[in-house]
Amino acid sequence: MATKYIFITGGVVSSLGKGIASASLASILESRGLNVTMLKLDPY
Repeated sequence: MATKYIFITGGVVSSLGKGIASASLASILESRGLNVTMLKLDPY
């Protein structure tokens, strides 16, 4: 299977909110048998 990328961005949502959304999405994808690797980037 080809590698696919998902970017979660947003200025209004806090870093904690983006982290929770990312973790939830990763959990859903892993439950469907996909391999997930997360990387947090703070370009401040």
